[in-house]
Amino acid sequence: MFVLELTYTAPVEQVDALITDHVAWLDAQYAAGVFLASGRKQPRDGGVILAVAQSRAEIEALAASDPFTVGGVCAYRITEFVATKTVEGLAPYRQAPVA
Repeated sequence: MFVLELTYTAPVEQVDALITDHVAWLDAQYAAGVFLASGRKQPRDGGVILAVAQSRAEIEALAASDPFTVGGVCAYRITEFVATKTVEGLAPYRQAPVA
């Protein structure tokens, strides 16, 4: 499982100019089963995405394809973690602890 933290590197007006394309990109990742949750940070200086994938390389490639990245308005910080406990709705994503 991965936490993707977006930090805006441009004024919000430039971010907003790409928001329609970014939301379409998000929707495609939800449809593909990669994204589980997402939203804006408060204060609005970026966002957070909870995602699942087979590899970090897959997530890095996905982040590079975000219209916000392509448009040069955000930077990503990617954190991988092992989800050993979850709410019941996320039970399919639980993982055994790594030894």
